[in-house]
Amino acid sequence: MRLPTWIAQHLAALRAVLVFTVLLGLVYPLALVAVGQLPGLNHKTDGSLISSGGTTVGSALIGQSFTDEDGNPVARYFQSRPSAAGDGYDPTATSASNLGPESVVDTIATDPEESSESLLTQVCGRSKSVGELNGVDGRRPYCTDDGVGAVLAVFRADGLTGTVTRVVSVNQAAPATPFVSEYQGVAVEPAQPGEDYVAAGGVVTPIRGDAPAEPAVPADAVTASASGLDPQISPAYAELQVNRVARERGADPAAVRKLVEEHTDGRGLGFLGAPGVNVLELNLALDKQFAAR
Repeated sequence: MRLPTWIAQHLAALRAVLVFTVLLGLVYPLALVAVGQLPGLNHKTDGSLISSGGTTVGSALIGQSFTDEDGNPVARYFQSRPSAAGDGYDPTATSASNLGPESVVDTIATDPEESSESLLTQVCGRSKSVGELNGVDGRRPYCTDDGVGAVLAVFRADGLTGTVTRVVSVNQAAPATPFVSEYQGVAVEPAQPGEDYVAAGGVVTPIRGDAPAEPAVPADAVTASASGLDPQISPAYAELQVNRVARERGADPAAVRKLVEEHTDGRGLGFLGAPGVNVLELNLALDKQFAAR
């Protein structure tokens, strides 16, 4: 007996679903799992986990913070770059800050919980902190001495033109003292919480200041990666930390510098990307060779 066409078509579709479910839902994934367990591949497919003293301490592929319970850097360790993933290096919340180069004005609300820092202020604050931690000049262009974005809202008589009538340091809330006392002969005011000076007609005016053109603190020390999980820092940032780590561990800086070189990866295929230093692996090597005092 010949089945009706519509039943035959449905049975054919059902057979195709079953065949492809077995092939793509079972056979193919199991084959990939088996290939991933081959020698030379299994370490990466299992998460590139790193163990110390029989305990898994992290992954070579995911960064982590080396801070105390209050979030302060532990001086005897090399520090990772900032992370915007959750509370920092959270693989379940991998993300970037989504702030760009035009993010220069902080939100200063009457409720501190609703306040937020611009990307510029975040960079300035991080640079100041890294400089203080490592004993170098943490100043950057367009940053104030107290570590916020050096930005003014300039009000003019005719909107965008004309004489200056009012100037506000938008990232320094009262009662802070503005980073400059006057601008074009007009006294500079601190910002008042809850005020939107840009919406009120102020022209955003960053002030470069007298910071060196080439900051001592590298860019990766003050900016988070796109994933928020990068396990590496630049050789320049590692070099910046050598003297501090050596001092804290009572070690020869040259010996610490040698460890940095041993844990520096080159460019991919010799020309892709940039060299990087794996912070977790480097810190584990430090603990093994130079026990903290």
